[in-house]
Amino acid sequence: MSNKKIQWNGALQPEAVEILSKDGGMIVCPTKVGYIIMTSDAKGLDRKFEAKERNRNKPGVVLCGSLEQLKSLAQLNPEIEALYQQHWDKDILLGCILPWKEDAKARIPDDGSKTMMMDKRDTSCFVIKFGKPGEILAKELWENHGKFSFASSANPSGKGNRGKVEGIGERIESHADLIIEANEYVTSIQPNESEKTRYEQGVMVSMVDENGTLVPEQKGQRSVTPCPILIRKGLDVDKIMSIMSDIFLTWDYRQGNYY
Repeated sequence: MSNKKIQWNGALQPEAVEILSKDGGMIVCPTKVGYIIMTSDAKGLDRKFEAKERNRNKPGVVLCGSLEQLKSLAQLNPEIEALYQQHWDKDILLGCILPWKEDAKARIPDDGSKTMMMDKRDTSCFVIKFGKPGEILAKELWENHGKFSFASSANPSGKGNRGKVEGIGERIESHADLIIEANEYVTSIQPNESEKTRYEQGVMVSMVDENGTLVPEQKGQRSVTPCPILIRKGLDVDKIMSIMSDIFLTWDYRQGNYY
C-alpha cells in the first residue's frame, strides 16, 4: 500500500490539518458510515469531482465541527435549531438541506467554490456528528484556519466503500493526498450489521421548499406546509424520526426526493 495511508491516531491528525489548511488539499477520512473525501476549497472540490468522475449537480455537503459553526453558516429557525441540538447532545449523525446565510456566502472563497458546493437554490447539506476523526478536523480547520470542510463519499462511481478503506477504489486512492485508515472505528458504529445490512450513509432531511426557502416554523400547529422532508434514510433513522416527531407535528417521508 502507498505511504500516504496512515492509521487514525485517535485524535486530531496533524498531517490532515497540514494538507487541508493549504490550497487544493484532498484527503480520505473515516466517518460513522464509511469513508469520505474531504476538501476545503474549490481546487480541492475540483480534484474530488475528477477523482470520482461524477456530475457536479448534487447539493454540497458541509461538515460542521460545532453548532457554533453551523449557526454561523446556515439559516435556521428555532425548531430546526432544537432538532440539531438534540442530535448533537445524543451524538446522532444528521444532515439537513438548508439555505446559506447571506454573510456566510461572503466568506466562501471567490474561487469557484460556490457553484460546486451549493445547488442552484443556494442550499447545501449541513452535517453534524459524522464521526470523531472528521469532526475534530473540521473544527480545527474552521476555528484555527478559517477553512470550510466539504465532504463526498469516497466511492468509485456507483459502488459503496462498505466501510472499508480497501473499498475506496484505486482511482480515489491515487488522487488523494492522504488516506486516514480506521476500519475498526467504522465497524464499531454498527457492530451487529453485515456489509449487506449496514447503512452506508447518513439521514438527510430537507428543510427548504422547492425554491430553497426555509420551511416555516410550526409552533405546535398541525398541517403546516411546506414542512421538513426526510429525503434519505440512513444510520439511526428510527431515532431521528422519533426526535422529528417530537419537534414537528407535520413532516414528510420521501426517499430519494432530491435526487
